[in-house]
Amino acid sequence: MFDFEITGTCPDTRARAGFMETPHGRVNTPVFMPVGTLGTVKSLSPDDLEACGAEIILGNTYHLYLRPGCNVIEKFSGMHRFMGWDRPILTDSGGFQVFSLAALSRVTEDGVSFQSHIDGSRHVLTPESVVDIQACLGSDIQMCLDQCIAYPATRDEAQKAADLTARWAGRALYRWRETVAERGIWLFGIVQGGLFFDTREKSVAALAGMDFPGYALGGLSVGEPVETRLSVGEHTLGLLPVEKPRYVMGVGTPEELVELVSMGADMFDCVMPTRNARNGKLFTSYGSINIRNACHATDITPVDPECSCYTCTRFSRAYLRHLFMSKELLAYRLATIHNVYYYVNLVKKMRLAITDGRFAAFKKEFYAARENSQAGR
Repeated sequence: MFDFEITGTCPDTRARAGFMETPHGRVNTPVFMPVGTLGTVKSLSPDDLEACGAEIILGNTYHLYLRPGCNVIEKFSGMHRFMGWDRPILTDSGGFQVFSLAALSRVTEDGVSFQSHIDGSRHVLTPESVVDIQACLGSDIQMCLDQCIAYPATRDEAQKAADLTARWAGRALYRWRETVAERGIWLFGIVQGGLFFDTREKSVAALAGMDFPGYALGGLSVGEPVETRLSVGEHTLGLLPVEKPRYVMGVGTPEELVELVSMGADMFDCVMPTRNARNGKLFTSYGSINIRNACHATDITPVDPECSCYTCTRFSRAYLRHLFMSKELLAYRLATIHNVYYYVNLVKKMRLAITDGRFAAFKKEFYAARENSQAGR
């Protein structure tokens, strides 16, 4: 029922291409998922996302549970109809949001009790209720409730969080099997364990023994150095079952995506393209630029001459800078379209390079463009 097929590999790295079937269609991997925390990728419509090539987007269980709430979403039979998006949706469990709002939450063996950041009301999330909420949201891919810890953390803190995450995962898996597995909805277990190889190894062993349809790396991108993040990512990815999809959560820069794909990662999400777009930072084939800089005031060229997005095929850097300096709302939409298109298509290019047997050459060209060109600087 949970079909993940590997269609290509790279002999020089662990990179692989493939696809997974979901209730709302096929997702080709590697894949980047734009973040739509509240049921919207900020400033973009579903048509914009489709034009950018997005195959799947991410929503957040914690936020959607609080607002608009399952009492609203269930009237639409899920998020797809509610937000007008008919392609797959993955929903995060809310574990990271609980971590980021630690002052308002309390973790116990049963689950997480927290105070709403919206109105101060009290709520409890358990491994079972998180599965139920995501079923209400109509997710194609669910994530188990996990405990994410701060950086830095001791080995003991990392191990305790990983152990609790594994116990929660067992409960979530049981609920999922009893309620929604037969509908073809995926459930991913989340590997925790901080930045220690041995705690990560124990977490993988515990979760792999439960035979989840897919696995995710959690607890990264919480303030640790990039080198450490990649080192832990490479070690952990090498331990996960080869036949299951592997999702690195909350990461990262274009360079990190290239490195992690070469390590065997299949799925990514990150707010970086949308958040940076609203601040005027745009990603290009040659590195990033700040469109607000005065050097772009009379520049008639597109943001990236190699980009085929709506923004780059119609507008100049000068026009985008004018919109940002004038605080026009169109600035945020055009910038976000470009950044989302860049991320989605960067991963698509990697997928095609793997399938064509030229991923190693792609990676070399990717870095050469950044090192040898000063375009847009």
